[in-house]
Amino acid sequence: MEKSFQELDLSNAFLFAAALEDPETCRLVLEIILGGKLPPINVHAEHSILVSTDFRSVRLDIYANDEIEVNYNVEAQNKNEGNLPKRSRYHQAEMDVSSLKPGQDFNDLKPGYVIFICTFDPFGKKLYRYTFEERCLERDFPLGDETKKLFLSTKGENADEVPEELVHFLEYMENSTDDYVATVTDHSISKLHDKIKKLKKERNLEARYMTFEELLKSREKDGIVQGKAEGKAESILVLLADYGAVPEQLEEEISAQRNAETLEKWLKLAAKVSSIEEFIEKM
Repeated sequence: MEKSFQELDLSNAFLFAAALEDPETCRLVLEIILGGKLPPINVHAEHSILVSTDFRSVRLDIYANDEIEVNYNVEAQNKNEGNLPKRSRYHQAEMDVSSLKPGQDFNDLKPGYVIFICTFDPFGKKLYRYTFEERCLERDFPLGDETKKLFLSTKGENADEVPEELVHFLEYMENSTDDYVATVTDHSISKLHDKIKKLKKERNLEARYMTFEELLKSREKDGIVQGKAEGKAESILVLLADYGAVPEQLEEEISAQRNAETLEKWLKLAAKVSSIEEFIEKM
């Protein structure tokens, strides 16, 4: 059952991006995750759908940096597609490229954190937090490139090894309700919840969420239609191949055009011919 905007938990990618576009909320979340106070945060909202007039660009990453020039990339992840390690590598590279101007020395690269907050266990070790950095395998010392990748999991079971505040934050990600907040004493969680409740009262944001949901449904539908069309096109090619009738010079072109538009042309053509030989000739 789909949730209304008012019922969303913070784990929802849209609500998460909307919340962290506010610099104070972003700093509050980063302080909970990193376990310390941070200076004022600047959020690069242009990387989010929320300020984009082109809703075809669905990107919900949050990029931020602070006054001491540390870069942060934060994402909420609800589906395990098995690509988070490589995805973290890509985001780190993207941050590095954007933070170093042409001609600058490599030593000017800022420290960087790539952070994924997952509603699943990304590595299957039942930890609330997985922290990675580059290290020497032979002597176990850090490379010193000042980058870290953090993977947080709402499915952790090692509460005795991480701060209680972090555990409560991860529980709040999937249960962003008054009832849950009433069970914890962390001021940071209460403050975060107040910001989320205020955010949900913004009618403009609710309208954007509805547009966003319609876009995702449309994309999913288009993907299903395209997949079916490609499957039918593939079937036509298989039949032709079995018949042994695909001219060699057309094989590459046909293989490169297994899409809905090509299929439509093929089907219209098939309705006008009387034999497979004529079909191939007209193709």
